[in-house]
Amino acid sequence: MIDQRTTDIDLRWRASPLALALATCAAVALAAALIGARWQPVVFAAPLLGALVSLGWQRPSPTVRVHAEPGLVRCFEGEQVRLALWATADDGTPVGLTFSTAAGASIDVAGDPSGRIELVLSAERWGRYPITVRVDVVARGGLLAGRAVLGYPVVADVFVFPVAPAQSTALPRTELLDRLGTHMTRHVGRGVEYGGIRAYVPGDQLRTVNWPVSARRGGLHVTERLSERAADVIVVVDTYDQPPGPATQATERTVRGAVQVVQSALRNGDRAGVVALGGQPRWMGADIGRRQFYRVLDAILGAGDGHETTTGTLVPRAAIPPGAVVVAFSTLLDTDFALALIDLCRRGHVVVAVDVLDGAPFDDLDDPLIARMWSMQRAFMYRDMRTIGVDIVLWSNEASSTDGPLDQVMQLVPRRRRAAARR
Repeated sequence: MIDQRTTDIDLRWRASPLALALATCAAVALAAALIGARWQPVVFAAPLLGALVSLGWQRPSPTVRVHAEPGLVRCFEGEQVRLALWATADDGTPVGLTFSTAAGASIDVAGDPSGRIELVLSAERWGRYPITVRVDVVARGGLLAGRAVLGYPVVADVFVFPVAPAQSTALPRTELLDRLGTHMTRHVGRGVEYGGIRAYVPGDQLRTVNWPVSARRGGLHVTERLSERAADVIVVVDTYDQPPGPATQATERTVRGAVQVVQSALRNGDRAGVVALGGQPRWMGADIGRRQFYRVLDAILGAGDGHETTTGTLVPRAAIPPGAVVVAFSTLLDTDFALALIDLCRRGHVVVAVDVLDGAPFDDLDDPLIARMWSMQRAFMYRDMRTIGVDIVLWSNEASSTDGPLDQVMQLVPRRRRAAARR
């Protein structure tokens, strides 16, 4: 079933060009009659004045609704999507539509015999592209003209999702949950990788007996296998307002990195979720499957209503399952976001922050002393956060332009044992 969005229009009514022309002609005729003391111009103005006076006898102003089908469209970068727009009035009055969208999107228009406007939209960069329209309608016998520009709520929403690189992103090296998965561990269990040979003890399954070794050693020996476990991966995205300049440009790496981590986790059979802090905080709990990938994209861009919303500056406890690995993408310029990461570390989670800010957040920085001071300040922040338990790695602009950079950056994260949660 195709989703259809209907928006009621609150029109602003004013005198139409026809009413202004009638009033102007009547005024000129009456003025000529007064100045020239002649009755003929009055006869000319009488029907014009009658048309204007008939305004109160005309049919009431119509109620206009704008329809969009579908009302919410999702696609990836470079893809084309189609949607239909049309407007209806309760008395059948013709309605004119003029539409527009955000910069960066290309729109092709195709007419429809039924009166609909078929739009074909595509965008090369991820983001939200709301469809806004201007409505023009005449009423009261053409004497009134109504106009409305729909800015919010918008008629239709087009969300363009980013395309993540195909490279697999490694998780921080830590103790994983005791759940069947694809990540190799050093724990002995049910797996396929060789873990060692030991003597047989009562209770071992006969299928694990290594008969060649048992024959050589004169006693039963079994083959141990290393277990393969799964993880819960939660991506925390910094959506706080950033200062203009390099910090704003770093948003591109924030979103693409978050999508890449989620995509890699779901491909490996792990559960993945997302938390967006800043503005209106929202989150999507950890789950598996292909549909979860699109739910996470919705939560990152704020599309639809399938995600949960919250208040405050900390990550809700319901959004982070016990023992989850947290990967955060941020410019680390907002103190509230840093405090949220520290709170997650105190709960016992392994927290890794990816710094997407390349250099200082200033435009046209020519003074080398200021650049050096900024670099030292960031190094001190890295040290302080690492002492607390939050590991920070830098994902620079140069690294993001190469193949598989995020995976190489994540390899720099040191191994940490999971700390006990603090109450």
